[in-house]
Amino acid sequence: MNNTNNTGGKLGFIGAGNMATAMMSGIVSGGIINANDIMMSDISEERLSFISERYGVGTTSDNKTIAKECGTLILAVKPQYYTQVITEIAPFVTNEQIIITIAPGQTLASLAERFGSRQLKIIRTMPNTPAMVGAGITAVTPNENVTIEELEYVRKILGGFGISEVIGENLMDAVVSVSGSSPAYVFMFIEAMADAAVADGMPRAQAYRFAAQAVMGSAKMVLETGKHPAELKDMVCSPAGTTIEAVRVLEEKGLRGTVMDAMKACTDRSRSLGK
Repeated sequence: MNNTNNTGGKLGFIGAGNMATAMMSGIVSGGIINANDIMMSDISEERLSFISERYGVGTTSDNKTIAKECGTLILAVKPQYYTQVITEIAPFVTNEQIIITIAPGQTLASLAERFGSRQLKIIRTMPNTPAMVGAGITAVTPNENVTIEELEYVRKILGGFGISEVIGENLMDAVVSVSGSSPAYVFMFIEAMADAAVADGMPRAQAYRFAAQAVMGSAKMVLETGKHPAELKDMVCSPAGTTIEAVRVLEEKGLRGTVMDAMKACTDRSRSLGK
């Protein structure tokens, strides 16, 4: 990676779904990029109208316009549409632009090949849905054409909706399972805990608050204390107490193994999307 700076220009999103909107909202509300310097394209005119009215960003139904007018492009469409979109915009993309992807299974090599194997600046990322509340984590892998300044510029953009970490591309499929898809597992855990509390007589809305706050607080303890999760678990498990009895049942039912098996299946699926 060299150290020439080619950042600047408008930021363009191709695709205006929930993830793209969450990213854009965080970028605007964080004052990282002005709404006037952001454009979004989508096939839904209704969606574009909503985004334009609410956030004040530029909108278009033409992906080629984004490619022509924006210095940094975020491909925010589903993996199955990547070939179609790249074929459409490739003739208008230059080596000076930065291309950011957020889809699983799309390797840097395969992306470059679809664009015609030019010396394009491509950064592969994997955000997650907590970006919608400014608490996302995004994995970042640049190709060799991205400069140090350009990488920092992109990480500043990603900082609008959470934190980011640069990783080797060989870890990207693991990131899909550990953070990209994992909010779904956590939501299921929260729902199950709330269901149990409801069965014990707690009103459902209150049960969701207690369960969600407990999960959020526990995660905060892991991040802020630096203690091993097992050590934090042991702090809650008093001898012959209530918590260790619950832990015993979870171990008996294979919680750890089930979670690990599910994540392995997720990782394998992510790898298969690039084939």
